[in-house]
Amino acid sequence: MNDTYDYGLWSMVILNSAIFIFFAFSFVKPKSSTDWRSLGVFSAFIVALFTEMYGFPLTIYFLSGWLAETYPEVNFFAHENGHLLHTFFGFEGDAHWDPFHIASMIFIVAGFFMLSSAWNVLHYAQKHQQLAKTGWYARCRHPQYLAFILIMFGFLLQWPTIPTLVMFPILIVVYVKLAKREEALAIAEFGEEYVNYMNTTPSWLPNLNLKLKGENHEQTH
Repeated sequence: MNDTYDYGLWSMVILNSAIFIFFAFSFVKPKSSTDWRSLGVFSAFIVALFTEMYGFPLTIYFLSGWLAETYPEVNFFAHENGHLLHTFFGFEGDAHWDPFHIASMIFIVAGFFMLSSAWNVLHYAQKHQQLAKTGWYARCRHPQYLAFILIMFGFLLQWPTIPTLVMFPILIVVYVKLAKREEALAIAEFGEEYVNYMNTTPSWLPNLNLKLKGENHEQTH
């Protein structure tokens, strides 16, 4: 095993964190305190992720004894070996082409696509003081929070770490609480209209078979 050490790249931590947080910010365009909390918890996950990916590999240090004994031929301080699932499941070749990495990219891209699409509907509805219930909001009640969860899960498949594995379920609970708070506010504002919407639209698992009939075309721009 060679002595390659590919960490301590704090400029990469800052750059990658800034890029993904900016992407999320540009899609969400937070206005309310709830929007900022949603973006904030996602940002904390992203910073923790890239800190381990490029800065300080806490998980690898924590597991170093077991890793050295189980995989003596692998230098886990070489960046390409930081894809732990690639090694644990015995995949050969470039980790960027294994099933976990490919699946992670699908989740991440799908999450950002959902985030962007859902925000367009929500922004239109807020601008016209209407209830958002077209596009992704016709398929589930909390597509933006679901999008953040998909993105975070995608990153976990690509680069699992102890801090992000601990943070992930906690952040899901945070998003569920934020969603319930938003629903209470929506009931107060829209009354029976939102109650009917709740009774006909899933909260988290999108109805992908739904045919969106009569959708206001302007709300999808």
